[in-house]
Amino acid sequence: MHLLTATPSTLAAIFTMPTPVHLADERQTAIIMNAGIRPRIKGAGVYCMPVLSNFYISRQWLRELKRSGARTYVGVYFKANSDEMVFAGRYNEKHRHIKLGDAIGEIMSLDDPLGYELIIDRKIEPNEISSIKHLSQILGWRYSPKSHGNRPCACEYCLRGTIKGRRTKDRLDPE
Repeated sequence: MHLLTATPSTLAAIFTMPTPVHLADERQTAIIMNAGIRPRIKGAGVYCMPVLSNFYISRQWLRELKRSGARTYVGVYFKANSDEMVFAGRYNEKHRHIKLGDAIGEIMSLDDPLGYELIIDRKIEPNEISSIKHLSQILGWRYSPKSHGNRPCACEYCLRGTIKGRRTKDRLDPE
């Protein structure tokens, strides 16, 4: 549908029901289709990003999430009302409780939206999920936004539980 030929009621439906994307382990696809997306930790919420015209920003968390050990991630696309309250902010800063529509506007207005995240503090029901798609597995940043070209910390705490952590420690701190 072309936006210029859409009726006002169709436009209202398009802009009041944005499509966020949640990145999930591919092995969880069948469970998600049947049971929806549940927060992994009770009281934590479902992490997501809105689908924007910038493909990279919408899926920026993929490589960082892959560090946890899952080999392949998929994008779980779902509909949410723009009036729904979400927690929004950068991953290492305090989040604000604002409307989803306002959070999307904020992301679009930022000069550097890397590291921004949205958290919906409820379960996403199976009937809200519109599609699950395979994504390129080389999208996004690792460790933190703008970390490319910087040496990772070689301390035991930062490398604990990471893939090839011992190899990284030996390479950066041979003593």
